[in-house]
Amino acid sequence: MKQKATPPFNPSLALVSGVLAVSTGAIFARLAEAPALVIAAYRVGLASLLLAPFAWWQARAELLELEKRDYLLALLSGLCLALHFTTWISSLNYTSVANSVVLVNTNPLWVGVLTPMISKDRLTKFTKIGIVLSVIGGIVIGAGDFATGGQALWGDFLALLGSICAALYLLLGRNLRRKLSLLAYVILCYGSAAVILWALVFALRLPVVGFSTGTYAALVGMALISQIIGHTSYNWALKWFSASLIAVSLLGEPIGATILAYVIFDEGLTWTKFIGGLLILTAIYLAARGENKGNRRER
Repeated sequence: MKQKATPPFNPSLALVSGVLAVSTGAIFARLAEAPALVIAAYRVGLASLLLAPFAWWQARAELLELEKRDYLLALLSGLCLALHFTTWISSLNYTSVANSVVLVNTNPLWVGVLTPMISKDRLTKFTKIGIVLSVIGGIVIGAGDFATGGQALWGDFLALLGSICAALYLLLGRNLRRKLSLLAYVILCYGSAAVILWALVFALRLPVVGFSTGTYAALVGMALISQIIGHTSYNWALKWFSASLIAVSLLGEPIGATILAYVIFDEGLTWTKFIGGLLILTAIYLAARGENKGNRRER
């Protein structure tokens, strides 16, 4: 069998760093006093501007040699990313941080359902068990907070919709990431998402300036920490791990986000969330074990 390339450093460490950084996203979004669409546009827009010079310097030839199909796939991936951020950030205006991050991170379920249709990845037994455990853990975390109606229920629905968009983004990215360098991939995906979001912001004539210093700081924090460090870390890991493992690993986000929400916003930290967190960590371990077994069989 063909030997896989050796990663320059531990992909698992990159994935853990990405999950920790992504956990700050809901906190920054809640702190930013701006329309959800504007927050999303600033997040990927600033990240794209910061990464563009490096991408042009190191990946220019690669970008210029891409086929039309690759650009269309990147545009579609960017559209899914834009929809993910718009729906999820909007959900934070209606429901709690815990509910939002739990529901938006049910994407392992959607990845598992959509994988056979979009990606060539095959789910291992351990990965399937991990998906089931991760969803159960997510439900346990939010069990004490799930809304029963009204605006909060609308927020729950938006977060769930954001989860489906994130699953599509991961699966499309898996296909692109196999052939593109990290910089080429992220500048295409983030850049296309930024163009789509900023076009909507201007079309709807939403405010883009005049915010408080705290809001600008939160927007920059989202771009630097949540997007560049967080999303880019697990986008790099997509070359070495399947979309299913990435999706399950990202369920560590509710743990970090719930703890931060407790410290900053005084949102409840309960035993149900603690137990749910343990289930999620177990799911991540099982999915990683299944991934390693699958990789060994391919060699």
